[in-house]
Amino acid sequence: MDIKTIQTLIEPDMLNVNQLIHAQMQSDVALVNQLGLYIVNSGGKRIRPMLTLLTAKALECSDDQHITLATIIEFIHTATLLHDDVVDESALRRGEPTANAEFGNAASVLVGDFIYTRSFQLMVGLNNMQVMQILADATNVIAEGEVLQLMNCNDPDTTEKSYMQVIYSKTAKLFEAATMLPAVVLKKSEEIQEALKLYGMHLGTAFQLVDDVLDYSANAEQMGKNLGDDLAEGKPTLPLIYAMQHGTEQQVKQIREAISTGNGMTYLDDILTTLEQTNALEFAMEKARNEAQKAIEYLDVLTDSPYKQALVALAQLSVARDH
Repeated sequence: MDIKTIQTLIEPDMLNVNQLIHAQMQSDVALVNQLGLYIVNSGGKRIRPMLTLLTAKALECSDDQHITLATIIEFIHTATLLHDDVVDESALRRGEPTANAEFGNAASVLVGDFIYTRSFQLMVGLNNMQVMQILADATNVIAEGEVLQLMNCNDPDTTEKSYMQVIYSKTAKLFEAATMLPAVVLKKSEEIQEALKLYGMHLGTAFQLVDDVLDYSANAEQMGKNLGDDLAEGKPTLPLIYAMQHGTEQQVKQIREAISTGNGMTYLDDILTTLEQTNALEFAMEKARNEAQKAIEYLDVLTDSPYKQALVALAQLSVARDH
């Protein structure tokens, strides 16, 4: 099952999500509307809301609460992207100028705050304390992950454990909420809730690991950002951590210097060679494939349906993509 088939499967629901996104982005403040519309229309596959919709359908939902849940998930993700791009001083996302490049840092941060708070208004509308608890916890953990990543920036002594904590907090936590919440609102058993939560966690981890590999192996046109952006920002991701454990003394020294000074692009070609020679990218990809496989195994709690098959396919596609 390819991504187009999966999208077709939930097309009516995704249209409803998009309508709700547009409706909820309305504001009396012109700049909020302008920047909000820019973000909403900037593309992306909407993987996270897609996961919420597919999970709800696999659990045979009968109302439209999953539409609101999917919108909340997308809003939280969008707000984190706005703040992320400011912190990282990114100029390009999905091949287009970032909101901060177009509208400035201040506007991006403030509209990010608007979107965060809008997501909480939607949560209140669901009138479900457990849903609010899960989403409040997820949002808090994401913020912690951003701070931890900031602390790890330009630190060549960052451990694999610390790196994995960052990607759990920054990425996997929201995937976890996206796939668990439909089971919560549909009052499914704790076993089903936990299994779907773990599906999301392992899928999110796989997804981020692949992103970090693609930063050194895709081209700018495929990725919609520049090759080596993580290196330029001094981010010690798993490929670099592994290469420092298995490279020559000279290679390790070069990577450490690239991370600590933030002048990584100067050494990009050499570091790409080091990553190849140490099999660092293959190591990270194998870890991603293991995570995707674990995710698939947790779907055993679902009865067979096209929606379950789509969730399996998304896990497989997450590690087979080139952007």
